Amino acid sequence: MTNADLGTRAPRPKVSNGDHGVADVLADVDGDLVSLRFIGEALRRGRRVWAGLALVGLLLGAAVWVTHPPVPEASTTLLLDVGPEGQPGTAILNDQVMAESRGVAANALRALGLAQSIEDLQSTYTADVVTDRVLRLTVSAPTSTEAVSRANAIASAFLAFRADQLRKQQTLQFEALDKVLSQQELNLATITARIREVSGMPATPSQVAALSSLRPRRDRAENALVELKSQVNATKATAERTTAAMVGKSVVLDRASPLPQSHLKPLVLFSVAGLIAGLSAGLALVILRALISDRLRRRDDVALALGAPVMLSIRAKRLSRPGTGRRGLAAARGGDVQRVVEFLRGTLPTGSGCRALAVVPVDNTRIAALSLVSLAASLAQENARVVVADLCSGAPAAKLVGLQRPGVHAARVEGVQIEVVIPDPQELAPVGPLLPAPTSTEMRPGRQLAEACESSDVLLTLTTLDPSLASDHLPSWAADAVVVVTAGRSSWTKVHACGELIRLAGTRLVSAVLVGADKWDESLGVGTASPSSGRELSSADRDGTPATPLDHGRVRGRG
Repeated sequence: MTNADLGTRAPRPKVSNGDHGVADVLADVDGDLVSLRFIGEALRRGRRVWAGLALVGLLLGAAVWVTHPPVPEASTTLLLDVGPEGQPGTAILNDQVMAESRGVAANALRALGLAQSIEDLQSTYTADVVTDRVLRLTVSAPTSTEAVSRANAIASAFLAFRADQLRKQQTLQFEALDKVLSQQELNLATITARIREVSGMPATPSQVAALSSLRPRRDRAENALVELKSQVNATKATAERTTAAMVGKSVVLDRASPLPQSHLKPLVLFSVAGLIAGLSAGLALVILRALISDRLRRRDDVALALGAPVMLSIRAKRLSRPGTGRRGLAAARGGDVQRVVEFLRGTLPTGSGCRALAVVPVDNTRIAALSLVSLAASLAQENARVVVADLCSGAPAAKLVGLQRPGVHAARVEGVQIEVVIPDPQELAPVGPLLPAPTSTEMRPGRQLAEACESSDVLLTLTTLDPSLASDHLPSWAADAVVVVTAGRSSWTKVHACGELIRLAGTRLVSAVLVGADKWDESLGVGTASPSSGRELSSADRDGTPATPLDHGRVRGRG
């Protein structure tokens, strides 16, 4: 991840004093942090990604709805007598839990005769509390008829199961009451037996005292037993009435019926959910990619990596894929490509003889080729004899004028004639006509090329540089070079390598053109000179006037 994509300034190379010193590159980071504008521009650049993922999510949501259509459902409502409650609304919650229990599901499964597990049936229905006495059962099934049948069976199973549980609770309550009554009767029998035992003893003062204490206890026990029997009988009677009411008055309020289903609403819900999920994933992907990318976008970062100022930047990303042939040239008659043409015109050396300029695209040869051929046509219309040398693989500039075969060809562009040079594809480092004194036959240009360039006024060269090959042939084509970089396409290493190859060849690196610059980029694009070049080049240098820091601003077409 580079500082460029994090919205910070990249490390600034610092040059040691002395002629041709070795650069001491230090990590001097002093830029801005990630801003909302940076994220906004990243989202704008990646709008095809997040919009595409949002569309994919929308389609997947709709596909899920198609492959998993709504399941038919039926609903039935039960009116329950809940009896006395310690706290209103608690009894119906117990009934809700009971309705969803395994016991009810097992009874319903036996009544329906279905060959499935209890858990499977439990997963197909829910019990919802409507009021403190009303319970709604909602059941799903493969068909509406089966849903109605299951809802009725589950409702009947629940009422029967609930009635059985109420009767069991009543039986347990009666057993508890009878146990208390038995204990009281046992207590009375124990006191009575003790009185009989003491009465059979000889009459003594202690015997009389014992009888005097036991008889009142017996009387109290008899009275308590009579009262307890009365309470037990009353409680049993009340419990029987309550249980009978809870069982008898708990009925099906509404028989099961199919629930109406909307086909549009689920489709909308699934589609919107898929859209939101896809959009979220797309936005996250674009932002993450922007944060971890090592591609350069800011003018300052490109200038620092290249070792030359970025004197022109254009935002026309749509021109990264211009048309071919005449259609491609027609696109250069105005707009941002015309700005590049005028800028290249301003960087041409002045003076007598053949003026030569090399345009070196780092990552996109098409815009450079379009600009170079348009510049050649413009100069030819001013009665200048122009030679265009296309050293790039595939000859993109030559293809714009309909040429592909190696050699020196005359071509007509916009009503004027230019010379186009296409070297042999087997020649990895073709030699140009500007070598002062070639010492060997291999270092001499072809006769036809030499004759064409000897009579020309301007030599425009389009070439790319490969770090795996030497760039010594570049000075034989031009003494000055302009680099074209596309924002977000090349890493720091690639841009820096291009600049170093130009300087190692002995060619002056005049400037860089940044294509596809972002609106949020407010950097100047003024880099530090490389130690191998000695100093930055301005238009004043080419005219022989001493350079000043303000000379960079005088170059035509500043971005």
